[in-house]
This record gives sequence, structure tokens and C-alpha cells, in this order.
Amino acid sequence: MPSTGSHPKILVTRQIPEVGLKLLSKHFVVEINKEDRDLSQRELLRRLKGKFGVIAMLGNKFDAHVISSLDGLKVISNFAVGYNNVDVKTATEKGIAVTNTPGVLTDATADMTFGLLLAAARRIAEGDRLVRAGKFKGWAPMMMLGHDISAKTIGIVGAGRIGTAVAMRSTGFGMRILYFSHKRSEAMESLGARAVSLEKLLAQSDFISLNVPLTPETRGMIGKKEIGLMKSNSILINTARGEVVDEYALILALKKKKIAGAGLDVYRNEPKIRGEFFKLGNVVLAPHLGSATFETRAKMSELAAMNAIAVLKGERPQAIVNPEVLYSE
Repeated sequence: MPSTGSHPKILVTRQIPEVGLKLLSKHFVVEINKEDRDLSQRELLRRLKGKFGVIAMLGNKFDAHVISSLDGLKVISNFAVGYNNVDVKTATEKGIAVTNTPGVLTDATADMTFGLLLAAARRIAEGDRLVRAGKFKGWAPMMMLGHDISAKTIGIVGAGRIGTAVAMRSTGFGMRILYFSHKRSEAMESLGARAVSLEKLLAQSDFISLNVPLTPETRGMIGKKEIGLMKSNSILINTARGEVVDEYALILALKKKKIAGAGLDVYRNEPKIRGEFFKLGNVVLAPHLGSATFETRAKMSELAAMNAIAVLKGERPQAIVNPEVLYSE
């Protein structure tokens, strides 16, 4: 703990909404990366020297090598609900608290899920491109037919906050809701959702929404076999993490029309995206916009700052991934 007469330093690895910066400035000397890009690993290590904490982005990789090279760092406050960019085990061993921003981005991400679902089902992005290209020649009875959403079956993979929020939105469309989770969800079932195996969910759903964190178990959980179980008129929506899906298998299925379409907000090697996706008309591609609203990013900024301040004060942060570090001494 720094002495009360001095302000410790904190690094903010990319510009965040002002509300968080104002909170941080009351307790820290704040250093901000003002360039619109992620810091390289070398830059990250250099700028973390002498810092008490860091407000980190998903693009900042805190692997074992980086963490083991840090001296004096006490908190990695992730500006995200996911924390697969941090080696939590090594951070814990080093006595570094890892925090995140769950809850505040639930509704925005669930809204984005339905935005992609609607766009993919009704070919909205495809239609936008057609109009902009000057190819719209007037209404025609067989032009750009899509798929109904109302009264269809949605399969939700993951029954956490976001999956439940997606289920809630599904009720407004009168959808039949299936869900897959290793734990029963009373919240999901209160909305009329029925728990099934992943295989049954894939085989019976018209729309499949992926809402799981990235873990060793979920990495690649939707591969060639799983996509092969899906209906030919089904649409896959991924607002979770790109690594959950085998992108090569998905591209082949979209090319061969084994499934009707997909809506993607996340990718395996962000920001790099497989070029094959750009050639496909039956996939909607968004640039990781799940939490991208003014209101949500402000809440994330505030929570990330409050988490770091709590660690500075020796208090329990509102959202901590490894609480055991608080009691390690």
C-alpha cells in the first residue's frame, strides 16, 4: 500500500469515458495511452514500470511472461466482463488482483445479439448494400426473402446474465426458448425456457445464440460436428468470444448453405478477420460492438475505476475475479 501522502500511478491503456478518469484522478496519477490502438507487449511492459495498477483492455495480453515481469503492480482492472486476456493463476500467485465489469453491459450485449439476429434473418445489411449500390429496382414478391423471427425456436448457449437477458427479449417475439447450461437456471425457466442438451438445442433451434465465457471447455465448442447438427434454415449468432466457434467450419457451412446464416460480433484473431467472411452474403459482421453504447461504456469506465480504487484502499472491489488475493497475507 502506498503511503497516504503520495499518489500512486495507474496506467489506462486506451482512452475511456471521462467519468472513470475523473474518479481515478482523485486517487492516482493517471497515465493514458491516447493513441487509438492497443499497446504492444513491449510498450505495455515499459509503461507499467512503477505503476500500482492498470485499466486494461481485452487487447492487452497479460500472460505469464508479462505478469512475472511486473514489480509493484497490485491490480489489473479489466475494462470488460471477460478476462481471458489475463493469466489469472499467475496474477494470483503474484498477489495481483484481477477485476472485471460484469452486469453493466448485460442489456447492451443482449440488444446487440438481437440486432444481429434480426439483421441476419431479414438480410438487412445485405439490403443496405444493395440500395447503396443503386441496384434497388422496386418491390418484388420474391426479392430478398428472409426468415420470420416470431414464434420460432431460439437456442441459448449459456445461462448467465447475458443469456438470460437474451431469453427475456425472446419472449417479446413469442419464441420457444431452449437453453444449454451445466447448471439449471431458475431465471431462464421462469421465462419459459427449457433446459436441453447441446445436441438437442442445435438440432431443434431456428436461431442459436452463443452467450458463454471463453474457458478451456468452451473454446471451439461449436465445430464441424456441432454445426452439422444445425437445421438448414438456422442462423448462428455469436456475441461471446470468437474462439468459441471453429471459424473454418462455419465458413464452409455458410458457403455450402448448410445453415442459412450467421451474425458475428467477435472473431478468433481480432482485429484480424478471415477474408472468406467478406465474400459471404449470408453473414453479418460487426466490429465487436456488444457493449458499445454511450451509457454502457460510461458504466464500464466507472466500475473499472472503482475496482482499482477499492484495491488501493485495501477494500474488496465490486467485481473481483480472484478474491483470494485479498486474504493472502
